[in-house]
Amino acid sequence: MLSGILQIALTLLIIVVIVPFLGQYMAQVFLQKKTFLDPIFRPIESLIYRGMGIRPDRNMTGWQYARSVLLSNLAMSVLVFAIIMFQGILPLNPTEMTAPRWDLALHTTISFITNTNQQHYSGETTFSYATQVLALGYLMFTSAATGLAVGIAFIRGITGKPIGNFYVDLTLSITRILLPISLVGGILLLILGIPETLGGVVNLTTLEGTTQTIARGPVAHFEIIKQLGENGGGFFGINSAHPYENPNAFTNLLETVAMVTIPTSLIYTYGVIAGNKKQGWLLFWMVFIIFAALILITAVGEYNGNPQVNQIISANQPNLEGKEIRFGWAQTALWAVTTTATMCGAVNGMHDSLMPAGGFATLFNMFLQVIWGGQGTGTAYLFVYLILSIFATGLMVGRTPEIFGRKIEKREIIFASVVLLTHPIAILIPSAITLAFPETLSGISNPGFHGLSQVVYEYTSAAANNGSGFEGLGDNTWWWNLSTIFSLLIGRFIPIIALLLLADGMAQKPLVPETSGTLRTDTVLFTAVTAGVLLVLGALTFFPVLALGPIAEGFQIYGGS
Repeated sequence: MLSGILQIALTLLIIVVIVPFLGQYMAQVFLQKKTFLDPIFRPIESLIYRGMGIRPDRNMTGWQYARSVLLSNLAMSVLVFAIIMFQGILPLNPTEMTAPRWDLALHTTISFITNTNQQHYSGETTFSYATQVLALGYLMFTSAATGLAVGIAFIRGITGKPIGNFYVDLTLSITRILLPISLVGGILLLILGIPETLGGVVNLTTLEGTTQTIARGPVAHFEIIKQLGENGGGFFGINSAHPYENPNAFTNLLETVAMVTIPTSLIYTYGVIAGNKKQGWLLFWMVFIIFAALILITAVGEYNGNPQVNQIISANQPNLEGKEIRFGWAQTALWAVTTTATMCGAVNGMHDSLMPAGGFATLFNMFLQVIWGGQGTGTAYLFVYLILSIFATGLMVGRTPEIFGRKIEKREIIFASVVLLTHPIAILIPSAITLAFPETLSGISNPGFHGLSQVVYEYTSAAANNGSGFEGLGDNTWWWNLSTIFSLLIGRFIPIIALLLLADGMAQKPLVPETSGTLRTDTVLFTAVTAGVLLVLGALTFFPVLALGPIAEGFQIYGGS
């Protein structure tokens, strides 16, 4: 057990060390300050701005920013849907893949445009290289950059600055952050054994004399942006459990760190932009402590194993069902919590095989969406909880709530409520409908409490823009493809619109002079209050689901019934 805990601790230490460096760099990028990459990318960015008719010095209003997000995403969706449906006649198709069903193609398009990458298919048997690279790989950059741009716009707005220009933020997110790190990371993964080829499948004769067909493809560059952009969509059906996506312990470490570096560092970026690094660090450690606690809960559950199985074999063994032995219980537990905390959704083991503690932690992450949350939007959601905490404490002491010298009033609370209420609507309503028709709609492969978790997990994954699943669920049906589109769309775009309007309203408010009665938000006490609000709201909203799913399953397993 000690070895596994040390592996987890080392990974967490690496993340903490990276945060101030990447966080400072991202702040310099979005504050338009000089960086070491200026000589390389500034000419390219200027060319992009001229070609698109963008004036980088022109700021947008909240509605203009939101409209730009929606229109650009719509245009990209049409392009990608067309590539998928015509992949049979496009080049880069050595295995001669034909077009999938329209409902699967639509679900895949919406899933990738929303930075969810929920996959109701196996990549190596469904999509050509052209679709994987030119359509899905393209959206891995643009959807991640869209979320990052929205997060930065929100930070600007609540700190009293103009929210900026979406197309400039989108461009900078790709050219200065996602692309440079992906180039370095992709080369490292290639060196470490992940293939990058346009060659077709390889047919080999096994020792038993049978023929085995081995799929391959341009995987290395696909894998790094999958992790870095919190995309999570696998080139192969079993995702990062596949040896061509994640062959060894070092690639596992690199991919784990890659998926969490931007969302963790973005909190520090906020501190730099707001001119209050102290609050940035306090919020970082608040989230980090909850994150570490969930990892510990999951790791202990996996290490102790299934008591009913251990009783049969008369030995105490970790739960290795659904895990790659090259990663073991510790790295699988760490990855499972990290991938649902960051809304990445990639998997190096099957979440359906996690012990109830792991199922609880992964669901809890996606219910809250702030530990660490989606690319850019997770940090914005964190400040929604901060605003609600300020509002509640301000009312208790009889003062008008303020943040960064600007009053929090009815309009801000309405938008904050929209952000928080959209999530349960996108999860609970379709889950209830599906569970009402278990024989015809659900596709459940497990009985009892775990079966309920399978259904709720799928919609939670869609609404949270995560994409992972309790696999075993029969989800490639017209019902699952179309119903999860509902959760994908409203879980992504309604909160984005509300966040941008909230930030724009805050940016336009007059500055209120600080007095002795002003509530300070950069204290340990207030950060603890924020943590309490965050946990209480999450528990109150989703506790019945957790009680009927992983908690009840835990009582069932450990009670021996």
